Amino acid sequence: MTIETTPPVRTLAPAARAVEVLGGDLTEGSLRRYLGGIPGVDAVGLEQRAAGLGTRSIKTTSKKWALDTVIELIDLTTLEGADTPGKVRSLVAKALVPDASDPSTPRPAAVCVYGDMVPYAVEALGAAHAGAVRRAGGDGGINVAAVATAFPSGRASLKVKLADTADAVAAGADEIDMVIDRGAFLSGRYGQVFDEIVAVKEACRREDGTYAHLKVILETGELNTYDNVRRASWLSILAGGDFIKTSTGKVSPAATLPVTLLMLEVVRDWHRLTGEEIGVKPAGGIRSSKDAIKYLVTVAETVGEHWLQPHLFRFGASSLLNDVLLQRQKLATGHYSGADYVTID
Repeated sequence: MTIETTPPVRTLAPAARAVEVLGGDLTEGSLRRYLGGIPGVDAVGLEQRAAGLGTRSIKTTSKKWALDTVIELIDLTTLEGADTPGKVRSLVAKALVPDASDPSTPRPAAVCVYGDMVPYAVEALGAAHAGAVRRAGGDGGINVAAVATAFPSGRASLKVKLADTADAVAAGADEIDMVIDRGAFLSGRYGQVFDEIVAVKEACRREDGTYAHLKVILETGELNTYDNVRRASWLSILAGGDFIKTSTGKVSPAATLPVTLLMLEVVRDWHRLTGEEIGVKPAGGIRSSKDAIKYLVTVAETVGEHWLQPHLFRFGASSLLNDVLLQRQKLATGHYSGADYVTID
């Protein structure tokens, strides 16, 4: 005689957002039912809307504002195995003075580096580091963002991922860019992904009780479908992410306008549901000011111009800044400057 047993109900790690939406039934089953109930994506409609937004133009009188806004939203990034302290210091120098010929040029929102490079970035920023400004009781400064959780693959034990995160925060990182376990997500193990995000969020806690901001990287190029991107976005927000980010920049395709539009729609719907504002960060492949402006238009048309602030929208980029600087110089002088008019990254 075979006795059938019911599998034990797995309770998820506590997360305030999930409790608010799912109620007291914070289990893997309730999470699966919630994510399963999210409507499917109209792929044709999504791509048509993104294509239409991509054709919008900005008047010449608004172009300088748009270019300056793009700069203020950039996470200036170096994420190579060959990164050195010297390269990070050069990156910081560029963030501090993007264009030596024009002191009015705004600074980017952050520099984004590997965790072991955080101390060098913090030291190079000095009093301009957002952490130093925060400790002095002010706002502003340039943030240091660190990729963590075995970036870019995410293939490590949770213990290693949490140590990776805590080390970067202890070194002075203001923001953590984590990667989800795409294998777990694609296998339907949503509870495991949820619990990891909750745990990483707690590892972002500083000694003074405040938290480094958490950006959750979905690696949309590996999620295969728009439906998966939508579910992963909702899951990441429920678990406590402050930002949802498209990509590591190491997988093709990286950021695309349709995927970013879809993620902005999730953020818009979350705001309507809870009143809470979540950030979005497209990363990888955005290299020209023309393309970046398409994203600005998409943000403004989807969630409103209010989202065009560094705490709600970022570009993850390395070469984008140079193109924007050349476009600013064109507006000022009437002619294009050569590539040697900006620093080589």
